[in-house]
Amino acid sequence: MAEQREWRLRRAGRMSVAVLAGIGLLTACGGGADGDDKPAVPPTASGTLEQLASKARCEPDMQTDAEELRQANCTTGDGRYVLATFATDRGQREWINEANDYGGSYLVGRKWVAVGDADVVTALRGRLGGTVETASPHHSGSSGSGGSEEGHSGHHGS
Repeated sequence: MAEQREWRLRRAGRMSVAVLAGIGLLTACGGGADGDDKPAVPPTASGTLEQLASKARCEPDMQTDAEELRQANCTTGDGRYVLATFATDRGQREWINEANDYGGSYLVGRKWVAVGDADVVTALRGRLGGTVETASPHHSGSSGSGGSEEGHSGHHGS
């Protein structure tokens, strides 16, 4: 499943900005305080893909290296994820909107995003800061509409 999501995310990353421009903006539900079982969150990291990967303790396997999007696969002790940086805030949001069609968990910073399983994204947040966004695939029968990971109390890992 993770390989299929990564393939779809790579495909979404290669789509032209003109195609993505038609997608509506995702409303990010954010904000709640850290729960007592969550690690402290550092200030949101910034920098190049390589600088972010270093902070996340990952040796990036570059997949896309274009002016508007740089994207790499990362594998750490926490698991596998995709790390992407963007030339513009708009390009980042359009990429996230397209990727949200497939569901998943996203750690979002200014002009960067990390995509992986919820537990991997939570672990990365302890090193990179950022905001967690979740999305449900549109084809699911669920009535949930996605939102912020901080707003969910029913998913606790041990």
